[in-house]
Amino acid sequence: MKTMDQEIGQVPAFAGLAPPHLELIAGCATNVRAAAGDYLFREGDQADAFYAIRQGAVALELHVPARDAVIIDTMHEGDLVGWSWLFPPHRWEFDGRVRADTALIKFDGACLRGKCDADHELGYELMRRFAQVIIERLQATRLRLLDVYGVGTPA
Repeated sequence: MKTMDQEIGQVPAFAGLAPPHLELIAGCATNVRAAAGDYLFREGDQADAFYAIRQGAVALELHVPARDAVIIDTMHEGDLVGWSWLFPPHRWEFDGRVRADTALIKFDGACLRGKCDADHELGYELMRRFAQVIIERLQATRLRLLDVYGVGTPA
């Protein structure tokens, strides 16, 4: 059986982290399961965690008045879900709904922020890695918007 720090080391965003940092992160992590249809978090609620998907899928949804929830993105195995825990006011910007029975690693955001404050090297590494995740998600969103609105040809 793998230890938590070994499991975390297999998450692509954490690959290559120094073993002492993986051990620190592991102290803030637990394995959890969620059933299809469950919400991991709701828009506006306190963002006190983030997740790494071990198996399954989680959709980020946005409530749009007079419409059903709109799926903004869907994350799968190996993806991180959530970065609101990093930035004040620590509130979720979307709903996170489980699409299929899902196994996750749940990270306690307050615990990890405290460890980052105490170990600035860890904080830098996590911020660098989360910035990469944010950049990838923004690029994917940009491409989806191009697809939705189309790229017109000049007249």
